[in-house]
Amino acid sequence: MYATGKYTSRGPALIPRMKTKHRIYYITLFSVVLLGLIATGMFQFWPHSIESTADWTIEKRSVHDAPLIHLPVSSPIPERGDLSCRMHTCFDVYRCGYNPKNRIKVYIYPLQKFVDELGVPISSTGLSREYNDLLSAISDSDFYTDDVTRACLFIPSIDVLNQNSLRIRETAQAFAMLPRWDKGMNHLLFNMLPGGPPDYNTALDVPRDRALLAGGGFSTWTYRQGYDVSIPVYSPLSADVELPERQPGPRRYFILSSQTAIHREYRGELERLKEENGEALLLLDKCTNLSQGAASARKRCYKGQVYDYPQILQESSFCVVLRGARLGQAALSDVLQAGCVPIILADSYILPFSEVLDWKRASVVIPEEKLSEMYSILKSIPHRQVEEMQRQARWFWEAYFSSMKAIGLTTLQIINDRIYPYAARTYEQWNNPPVVKWASVNSPLFLPLIPPRAPGFTAVVLTYDRVESLFRVITEISKVPSLAKLLVVWNNQNKSPPEESLWPKVGVPLKVVRTKENKLSNRFFPYDEIETEAVLAIDDDIIMLTSDELQFGYEVWREFPDRLVGYPGRLHLWDHEMGKWKYESEWTNEVSMVLTGAAFYHKYFNYLYTYKMPGDIKNWVDAHMNCEDIAMNFLVANITGKAPIKVTPRKKFKCPECTAIDGLSLDQTHMVERSECINKFASVFGTMPLKVVEHRADPVLYKDDFPEKLKSFPNIGSL
Repeated sequence: MYATGKYTSRGPALIPRMKTKHRIYYITLFSVVLLGLIATGMFQFWPHSIESTADWTIEKRSVHDAPLIHLPVSSPIPERGDLSCRMHTCFDVYRCGYNPKNRIKVYIYPLQKFVDELGVPISSTGLSREYNDLLSAISDSDFYTDDVTRACLFIPSIDVLNQNSLRIRETAQAFAMLPRWDKGMNHLLFNMLPGGPPDYNTALDVPRDRALLAGGGFSTWTYRQGYDVSIPVYSPLSADVELPERQPGPRRYFILSSQTAIHREYRGELERLKEENGEALLLLDKCTNLSQGAASARKRCYKGQVYDYPQILQESSFCVVLRGARLGQAALSDVLQAGCVPIILADSYILPFSEVLDWKRASVVIPEEKLSEMYSILKSIPHRQVEEMQRQARWFWEAYFSSMKAIGLTTLQIINDRIYPYAARTYEQWNNPPVVKWASVNSPLFLPLIPPRAPGFTAVVLTYDRVESLFRVITEISKVPSLAKLLVVWNNQNKSPPEESLWPKVGVPLKVVRTKENKLSNRFFPYDEIETEAVLAIDDDIIMLTSDELQFGYEVWREFPDRLVGYPGRLHLWDHEMGKWKYESEWTNEVSMVLTGAAFYHKYFNYLYTYKMPGDIKNWVDAHMNCEDIAMNFLVANITGKAPIKVTPRKKFKCPECTAIDGLSLDQTHMVERSECINKFASVFGTMPLKVVEHRADPVLYKDDFPEKLKSFPNIGSL
């Protein structure tokens, strides 16, 4: 059957053709509407502010190309600076608002060249390389925004790092002309060399209203606690000289002084110390016998002998950092880079980033009046502590001093932490080297004010080759509603895990991690796969726990996230006859440990166990293939000062499939070895941290005579 109809060269004529004049009319109308939509879109999304700096690049940031701004003599001058300013009085936090990333937004003003009425610039140097690097780092960071209406913090493109190059009055007038100045509210200025002869003030002399100051030479008189930020004085040698990291330990010299142009009284005192202690102290000064053209900044001398600087700093355990004309010294950065422990003798000096950095871990601060006692003070510090300080000093430099980028972003992070305190970095994140990945974990001792991002728990199952019981454990755990992930730690290097198709089908991610060595401590390693705060450590033969018991245990842990919450309870006792501690697993009314063969804990303790376990406990555990659970109990009790929490009435775990060959805890020597572990750990800790308690946690209706359907956890095992 064929369709009939009228055909043309354009195809079947299904509708009459439009007349030409009508077609032109509709085409014109359609074009007008389309152009209107395009114009509306351009107006909607085109930047409305003339202050937008979307094309902010290093190439654009050139003083020669910057627009010229003339400053009339009558231009207003900001106030000198309010010493009473604090974040709650001189900073408008409402500009920052709430955002999911808890990060402030920083706007950098477009570069302009300010000159007076005669055309003379306000600065003799323009934009220094250091300030250019600083602005570049900020503009490339997550803090930066080119939308001035979204900004929380404003940074002028006016370089005031070195006050010596500034015209004070004119620079202040330039600040006042900034479009969003508003008496300096929410503005941040960076300065490293404040003051000038003869007084060398410890804060920038440029009048700045209420602006925050990131300063490199604050004293206790000029520093506004919790408002200003004390920053280091950047050392150009940091960029030009590469010092390879040196292993901590004893070095050729005990004390080294390398600063030039220090006060004659301090020089005299150092010379007396040199006479008393001989080769232990190296006292260097500026070289006067160098040939013409020698780079004297990189040389130091002692009695005609020339030393390379700052390389010589690596030859000393301690390095002197004395006050000079200014309190802040670039020498501090050089000393830290060398891994030399700085001896800071500068009364009233606010150390860089001291708001967040624990300088006791990386330096020795001595009052200036006790300079004569310096040698004896340093000799009293244990060698092991000196090595830790050397390591910490080098890391402080790498993380916070090594570049203008590090200095600038650290400053912004400190201000960010003030504005979003509930999301602020912890002490560990600021002060612990990155080998410990503190950024992914919060200490349960300082609970955040917002819920955890990853609810639920990760079950970490340690296994060797008991595949059948492992699969039974996985199947039972997978029934727990709060389970977020299963992580199987495969501790057998001689046998591969089962094929993927053989594993039980579960409704959560299941990951198998193969270890390099068969160590019990592998169960407590802070694996990247653990994204939840709660961890359930469980052995591959714990097949008797029900899903109700596990869910109840997790809910108890949520109420006590700083505790070990577990099922097998154990006790330590003092044996008066033997004069030592004894491990007890019999039924009693007391417990002091819950074994991590089945226990919930915060993943923070994985980091402490792996990186901060005292003495040789971790090596002891791995060598004896025993007691990792006791070690974790010691660690948590020592950190928190609290006892564990036992849940559900089970006191002994029955394992009908286990044999004396299969189950470690059935070995006759097991109890003796466990007692030895307790005594060993108590000796290393120097105390007995375990606490004895006489209670456990059970569901509310567990023993009550109610129908099972009314109970939240009906399937709780009996004794």
